[in-house]
Amino acid sequence: MFAFFDPHEHVRITCRNLPHWFQPGATYFITFRTEDSLPADVVSLWRRRRDDWLRRHGIDPAASDWQQHFRTLAVHEQDQFHLKFSEEYLAFLDKGYGECVLRRRDVASKVAQTLEHFDGQRYYLGDFVIMPNHVHLLVGLLGETDVTRLCYSWKKYSAQSINRLLGRRGRLWQEESFDHLVRNTQSFERFRWYIARNGQDAGLRTYEYYYRSCPHLPVLEANGLAVEGISGNPVPPQGTPMPDVPRR
Repeated sequence: MFAFFDPHEHVRITCRNLPHWFQPGATYFITFRTEDSLPADVVSLWRRRRDDWLRRHGIDPAASDWQQHFRTLAVHEQDQFHLKFSEEYLAFLDKGYGECVLRRRDVASKVAQTLEHFDGQRYYLGDFVIMPNHVHLLVGLLGETDVTRLCYSWKKYSAQSINRLLGRRGRLWQEESFDHLVRNTQSFERFRWYIARNGQDAGLRTYEYYYRSCPHLPVLEANGLAVEGISGNPVPPQGTPMPDVPRR
């Protein structure tokens, strides 16, 4: 169901602000965020730190082909880069910038329904968490399903549903998503735990996020306690009336 990165198979690599590796049939940890989730000064700070790191390693971040030079670095240096700046990126998201519209259970419901729509047809959907201003999930691709196009589709259709619900127009999601190829079982389990604990670790109350574990995966256990099923802000089936959600 969830196949991991094969270093012996071809990988297509592209890069904008974030690197994107694509391998058919692989499993990904994906994050996408709302348009207002990171203020411009926070993004600028993150980019400056990233660019400083690249320069210290002999790479000009302003060059159009900087990602090609990046791939000449030692594997441990590439891993260091991805770990450092991925962690910073995710930590900034957990600060809860922006309107945090996904905190509303009716809005979160639209996101959950979109993610689950083609589960088992185009991909296998693993665990996911809908945070107030971003979404984390694990997904195993099927066939030639492209991760970039898949993220675009999720964001497009969920945004249309949410904008109709809220009576709005305009962009909901930030255009670029974060996607990470899962290398092995250990990495997969770490991402599962990250998703399961994200709401609590960010200091959120139970009605401010929604977590769903994949029913086809083994139950996560910590200190003898199972972490499974649905927790956080419950998302009811489509068409169920939505009560008011407490605000901060």
